[in-house]
Amino acid sequence: MIHRLPDGDIERFIDEDAPYGDLTTFLVGIGHELGEIVFATQDETTICCTEEAARVLEKCGAAVTACSPSGTGLFPDTDFLSAEGPAQALHAGWKVALNILEYASGIATRTRRIVNKAKEANPNVVVVTTRKSFPGTKKMAIKAVTAGGAFLHRLGLSETILIFKQHTVFLGGLDAFLKTIGQLSVQAPEKRIIVEAENAEDALRIVQAGVDIVQIDKMLPQELSALIRKIRHFAPKVKVSAAGGINEGNAAEYAPTGADILVLSSVYFGKPADIGVRMLPKK
Repeated sequence: MIHRLPDGDIERFIDEDAPYGDLTTFLVGIGHELGEIVFATQDETTICCTEEAARVLEKCGAAVTACSPSGTGLFPDTDFLSAEGPAQALHAGWKVALNILEYASGIATRTRRIVNKAKEANPNVVVVTTRKSFPGTKKMAIKAVTAGGAFLHRLGLSETILIFKQHTVFLGGLDAFLKTIGQLSVQAPEKRIIVEAENAEDALRIVQAGVDIVQIDKMLPQELSALIRKIRHFAPKVKVSAAGGINEGNAAEYAPTGADILVLSSVYFGKPADIGVRMLPKK
């Protein structure tokens, strides 16, 4: 599911950085000198958007000579992308490609660490991410999440039925809404119905109403474990997702609670990957 960003995005990234060319390279007169650019990991990294970075370099006039695929886990000091061509092409693509790589690889690396910790604690748990990526970066963020081994909780409002308290307040409350579950199933027979619970009492009422998934928000792991045992007794076929505050530091505690799904946003926020760049003239 690791997808490809469209050419329009690649061209927009380049245009944002160099709408009228590279003034410095032009003035110092090195534009036609031949050279090579090499990108390498500084730390242990799950790389992502190497394909997009390569296309940036190509659209700027360079020829890509090596490119490791997104999702590859690399040790420090490993070369993974290189290109050669005139200095004006290398400089035009340098920082655009680097920004893409560092942003996307940061998300992919955090995602991979969380997935690994969760799977070590519970091989059957699935890690999914929310749609809380920074506006304008969604395509890249989704690619990074999948490169890191997680899946998407929901891509947007158009493709899922996920009921929050913010919906039920318009329907007369949770109990009034739960009476309409059967009607929702008839209206959207191909969709799963997910309802979020803010406490144990609401969760038990929700699962007994015939939903497909109950999403439990901001509950401590020990309390969640006890609640899931009760849910399995009343509604053994209902899936349970845990959400709210799950991150690299506590994913291994939530994974063994019995939750089927861990929902998180934390992978989007953190330090970009540290990618080194070498640029050398070619004789």
